[in-house]
Amino acid sequence: MFPIKNIMTKDVVSVTSDTPIYEAIEQLVVNRISGVPVVTHDMRLVGVLSEWDVLQLLTEKEVGKERTVESYMTKEVISFDENESALKVCEFFKDSYKRRAPVIRDGKLVGVVSRHDVIELILRIRRKISR
Repeated sequence: MFPIKNIMTKDVVSVTSDTPIYEAIEQLVVNRISGVPVVTHDMRLVGVLSEWDVLQLLTEKEVGKERTVESYMTKEVISFDENESALKVCEFFKDSYKRRAPVIRDGKLVGVVSRHDVIELILRIRRKISR
């Protein structure tokens, strides 16, 4: 019923695990996003880098040391197939502190679905019912 491929963001900012960490943080700030999928060069999902992940930079003793996304990213990521129902994704968001989830097709990143996307769907459904 309502596959997430119809509500997900398809133009996704992503980084690779060898991206310098400050370059990745710049992507978060410039694009005004709170997290970014980490992919291989052929778009296979290998992790996520979130604001929460990079907060540890402030407390590191070796501040000047150049590091990559690999050192900070979350590797255990819950993702959804593009044909998964919005209802299942909604249940995930209700039971999690996560605000977004990668969307994959055959193991490759094709989008991101957010709480906001699901909320917009709820509003669209409501408007149709009210007619």
